[in-house]
This record gives sequence, C-alpha cells and structure tokens, in this order.
Amino acid sequence: MTVLASGSKGNSTVISSSRTRVLVDAGLSCRELLRRMAMAGEAPEALDAILITHEHQDHIAGLAVLARRLKIPVFFTEPTHRAWVRMLTPRTTMTYAAWLDHVQREKEARAAAVAGEAAANLEAIASISAESAEVAEANRSDDPQAMMELPVDPDEIEDELCGPVQTAASVKADPAQLPAVEYFQAGTQFSIGDIDITPFTIPHDAADPCGFVFESEGIRMALATDLGYMPPNVKAALKRIDVLLLEANHDLEMLRDGPYPWSVKQRVLSRVGHLSNDATAEFLQKDYDGGATWIVLGHLSESNNAPELARMAAEQALVHHPALLGNRVVLAGQAAPLEPITL
Repeated sequence: MTVLASGSKGNSTVISSSRTRVLVDAGLSCRELLRRMAMAGEAPEALDAILITHEHQDHIAGLAVLARRLKIPVFFTEPTHRAWVRMLTPRTTMTYAAWLDHVQREKEARAAAVAGEAAANLEAIASISAESAEVAEANRSDDPQAMMELPVDPDEIEDELCGPVQTAASVKADPAQLPAVEYFQAGTQFSIGDIDITPFTIPHDAADPCGFVFESEGIRMALATDLGYMPPNVKAALKRIDVLLLEANHDLEMLRDGPYPWSVKQRVLSRVGHLSNDATAEFLQKDYDGGATWIVLGHLSESNNAPELARMAAEQALVHHPALLGNRVVLAGQAAPLEPITL
C-alpha cells in the first residue's frame, strides 16, 4: 500500500501485488498524481486500473485526464459513474419565457432545415436524372469511346442527400470520456489481475460510496475512509486485515470551534459525514480484532484535526488491549506520499 495523498484536498492510494497495480481514487490533478507516484517510486505505466470509492471532488479531480493519458480502465459502481458524468456535464438554467422563446426558435430552425433539405433533394435528383439520361444516350452509341460511367458514387449521393458524415473532429470533446468503464457492486467480489477486491457499502453523502478489501497472495489490505459512523457491515469487513487504512478525520472540539460554517460542521458530524478521532478510537478499542500489522490513519482534516491528536487517540485505544500493541500506527498526510508499506 502506497498512500499518495490523504485528506480533504485530495485522496489517492496505490494497492499492488507482485503482478497487478491498482490506483484507488484520483483526487489530485493528473500532473500532481504523476509527481507523487514518481516521489514514491511507483511507475504510472505499470498501473492496470483506477478504482473509485465515490464521486466527491477530493477523490476524482484528476480521474479523466489520468485515465485517458494512461489508457487504463476505470472501475465504478454504476450510480457513482452516473453521478460523476452529471458533475462534468454542463447544465444551464433559464426562465420560462426564455424557454418558450428557445422552443419557438428550434421549431422555426427545424422547419427551415426541412424545407432546405427538400429543395436540395429535388435539385440533386434532377441533376442525377439529367446525368443518367446523358449516360444512357451515350451508351446507345455504337462508338466504344462514347461509353460513359456514372460520375457520382452512390455513397456520395446518400451523403449529399442526408447531410455530412459526422467525424471525430466534428464531435465536441466529452469531458467524461474514458478509455473503458467497468462496473462493480457493493458486496460482490471481483478481480483486477491477481487482486481480489471486495467492495462494501459505507455511510457517506454520495451516490453509492464504497470501501474495499484487497486480497492477494494471502495478504489482505483494506481502505475505509469517508464514513459517518461504523455500521456492522463495515466492522465485519475489517476483520483479518494485514494493513488497514482507516479514517480519523477530525477532533470534535477543533471542529466545533473551527472555521467551518455551521452547516458544514453539521454535515461532517452527521451519520453520512466523517469519522472523528473518538469514533475511530472506539472502533479500535471495542470492535477491532487486532489482526493488522499496520494501521494507517487517513483523511485527516487540516483545519479540524492535528496529527498528534489522531495518533494519541488511536494509540490510547490500543493500549487497553495489550495483545494489540504490535500494531504500528502511521499517519497518511496531504502534502507528500507515505512511505510504501510492504508485506
């Protein structure tokens, strides 16, 4: 596991086996993701796919550009893909009067186009008929030199009658265009290369957000961030994990006293928001099975948390279970990639 970035400004992690490399989320610009991969010793051209947890900007900011550059498939749930496409599709609003005017102009334009096409068709048919008559007259001649062929290709006639053939150059660039899209469903295991992936639903305010368990060569790694609380299905998914990336987003007091508007504070504190240090510590103390060699605390808020507070809360939770003291706790940051964790 190589965490390239984790936080409110962008998230991205490389999960790799000996034969397969998957990028989970692309929440930084393409240029910055490539820079982070170079810093971490990861080769972008070795990536086999991009896997998306959900459609929020800090998880998909560089997705389209990176996927097109590397020519690799992107894995979404179908609702997440639809939500992402809607985000990139320009939308306009207008008054009712403007809409009526727009409809009337469209009707007039269609009527004019139909009339123009009819006139053009008649002219083309007349021209073809005249040329055909000329050819027939010439072909009736005994002189082989007078034999003529139809000067117009049938396909060209069809194009002339039906309008110009649409080409790639004439199609407006699609910001949501991807080399390939693959769908998965939460709760249904699938594979990318030799990595088996089990997605699980997480409580967050997105279309269909997921966390993941990755398994290959007997090693299990999990990623669970952007969740408002720890429901039973997430607790069950995070059993027998060797490397666990878990959210510790905010300190409750810092959030309440911090700069965010009250509406944003309510969202973060809600059951579809983000895990606090206390909630993460409660999970580690009460429901965590202690199997991980490494616990990575991620998605720390730069405004509403401090790394030492997140680490302290997690380590105090583990202290209550002496059998868990072998877990090494590290913090993933926003500004630089974390040293790769290899098992």
